Amino acid sequence: MNEQELRNLMYTAQLDNKGPFAIRYPRGRGVIPDWQKPMQEIEVGTGRLIRDGDDLAILSIGHIGNLVTEAIEKLAKNNISVAHYDMRFVKPIDENLLHQVGKKFKKIITVEDGTIIGGLGSAVLEFFADHNYQLQVTRLGVPDHFIDQGSQQLLYKECGYDVQGICQAVKALVKPGILSNAG
Repeated sequence: MNEQELRNLMYTAQLDNKGPFAIRYPRGRGVIPDWQKPMQEIEVGTGRLIRDGDDLAILSIGHIGNLVTEAIEKLAKNNISVAHYDMRFVKPIDENLLHQVGKKFKKIITVEDGTIIGGLGSAVLEFFADHNYQLQVTRLGVPDHFIDQGSQQLLYKECGYDVQGICQAVKALVKPGILSNAG
């Protein structure tokens, strides 16, 4: 999600007995100026709660979580309370965290800067189906068709997971029939 998390994942990957470890290295610029903190091991397969909320949960992975954070700030100004979970790992996925989410929320959005087929959203859907959760899940990510070249911001917008797209997806679940720009 940010430079510090990337460093911590790289540090964790090189520790003994971690097995195969793949990190998707993000494109673009960093988001935090003070990133040179002591490195810490991250328990493999664990996610983290970024922000608590009541109306629905957004599960993200990677740097796109920063856009989720921005969207949640805008939604809060419209009295929409959104929880944000940074999953960190797709495999192994944090089952304990998903059980917490499944028990608390009936509406969930997954956001990833990758294909929605076979990515985080698919893993989340499989988990909830395998554990008999009856939830409404919306997946945001790269659709299964050709995407033009362009800047990250342009491509996020085209794929529907820029800040505005995330806000619209939340509103469609929380306030069906009311689609407008947040904040």
